[in-house]
Amino acid sequence: QVQLVESGGGLVQAGGSLRLSCVASGSTFSPVVMGWHRQSPGKQRELVANMGSDGSTNYADSVKGRFTISRDNAKNTVYLQMNNLKPEDTAVYYCRQLQRSSRGNLYDYWGQGTQVTVSS
Repeated sequence: QVQLVESGGGLVQAGGSLRLSCVASGSTFSPVVMGWHRQSPGKQRELVANMGSDGSTNYADSVKGRFTISRDNAKNTVYLQMNNLKPEDTAVYYCRQLQRSSRGNLYDYWGQGTQVTVSS
């Protein structure tokens, strides 16, 4: 069973930085997409950033230029460096990983989330 465990969330003042980490264990297949989503109260979960197996990246417009996604394959870890944080970045951040089996089936895994709170 694949497990994704996030860490690095917390309380920070506006303009500050945080780095989130997501460690994957029990992976059966190679990930095709790794990413971060977030959800704030009363809003739908939204994509923040993701990275394909080829290293290509995709960011929400609201975080471009402030957030950076990266990975360390040796550690089975994906990171989200968040700079110049704003109060509107306050949310629970979830790690997500899509894996594809040798038969082409896709498996979708989520972490349990880590809270990020940005005070003004």
